[in-house]
Amino acid sequence: MTITVHHLNNSRSQRILWLLEELGAEYEIVHYQRDAETNLAPPELKQAHPLGKSPLIEDDGVRVAESGAIIQYLCERHGGENWLPAPDSEDHIRHLEWMQFGESSFFVPVMLKIYAGHLGDAAAPMTPRIDEQLAAHIQFAEDNISDDLHFAGADWSAADVMMSFPAEIAVMQGYAEKAPKLAKFVEAIHARPAWQRARERGGAYFMW
Repeated sequence: MTITVHHLNNSRSQRILWLLEELGAEYEIVHYQRDAETNLAPPELKQAHPLGKSPLIEDDGVRVAESGAIIQYLCERHGGENWLPAPDSEDHIRHLEWMQFGESSFFVPVMLKIYAGHLGDAAAPMTPRIDEQLAAHIQFAEDNISDDLHFAGADWSAADVMMSFPAEIAVMQGYAEKAPKLAKFVEAIHARPAWQRARERGGAYFMW
């Protein structure tokens, strides 16, 4: 059965395409394009998900939303067992932490920075705190990624898939010099043939 991915350009959905390519799973893409002026998702995405959210996958009648849930689901049901640390291992605990961090802690300052950018001068009182928190979260990831550029264990894992988007955000926000391991992590991901295939199928993706 072919997996359907509801894919919004320039979004967290890109890492789902990357994982599917790594797993060699068959999938098709329903493309959605952000509004050129507002950068918001198009209204038709709400026909797939009530909140207009991407990524969203459909697999043999099962719909799964939320990046972490999708990544876990694909690894468990589509041949990605080696991307999940053993449940009784220390790496599994780290895996759980980074799977949560990548979509919770990290994205609070990211989203605040986006919204503050729309407020202009009205956001001035909160901007220093937002910038401080974003830098702190990026530094936390930089300090905890291993020297061999993995977040849980010595090889590629679901945690690395989850953290790929935050790392890309860090590079895009100009933190490559202060977070050189994260920058190398992004380079290593983008050098993988599976990521390049996903990029080709997914379409334009930020600066890459």
